[in-house]
Amino acid sequence: MIMNMLRRLMYGRYGGDQLSFFLLVVYLILSLLSGLRYLAFLQWIALAVLVWDLYRMFSRRIDKRRAENARFLQFAGPVIRWCKMRRTICRDKEHRYFKCPNCGQYLRVPRGKGKITVNCRNCGVSFEETS
Repeated sequence: MIMNMLRRLMYGRYGGDQLSFFLLVVYLILSLLSGLRYLAFLQWIALAVLVWDLYRMFSRRIDKRRAENARFLQFAGPVIRWCKMRRTICRDKEHRYFKCPNCGQYLRVPRGKGKITVNCRNCGVSFEETS
């Protein structure tokens, strides 16, 4: 019953996306910081961020919200990809990762093979590295 009410409420509305999630995280951080003694004014900024986030989620102007999210991803996309790659490198103990000096593509090779020649699948450049 509650799920049907929520579905009907959100029908034709934009909903959540990456920018909405980011704004929610910013809201939480600002709310936590506003608990400190001389930073109480941050609660008003946090409230403004939350209102903007809710406005975006309940908006019926889907084309505008998609454009906003695309601009956000254009700006934040490289940072997100870098963080995901760092997490992958830290978790994978069986491989070493190298960045191609020509095109910047990350290449994965097995650990413990000594000095090897790495061939980039993207641009075809070969270079030597120690795995």
